[in-house]
Amino acid sequence: QVQLVEFGGGLVQAGGSLRLSCAASGRTFSNYKVGWFRQAPGKEREFVAAISSSGSSTYYADFVKGRFTISRDNAKNTVYLQMNSLQPEDTAVYSCAATVYGNLYKPAQYGYWGQGTQVTVSS
Repeated sequence: QVQLVEFGGGLVQAGGSLRLSCAASGRTFSNYKVGWFRQAPGKEREFVAAISSSGSSTYYADFVKGRFTISRDNAKNTVYLQMNSLQPEDTAVYSCAATVYGNLYKPAQYGYWGQGTQVTVSS
């Protein structure tokens, strides 16, 4: 079993940067693939980025390519989401999730979720 906690959200001006962290408990965290999702008020949860268990493969939504970078440090049981060039439309609650297998783009494939962290980008 894996427990996830997100850190690093906050308020930033447009064009600014934030780095989110997803800290995991459990000795087998390196077996899990991890995804970041976001949900804005009144909108459905959407895929942002994902990373393979080893970190060798990464996946991004089209709207964050070139701006966001996902990475992980399995020795620290942590996955990161570096977000640059943030825009007001990036405002949402960002959550990390973990899965052993499945379609990484689909929230339903993930069995473990963090509580989420709010990211607000002002114009």
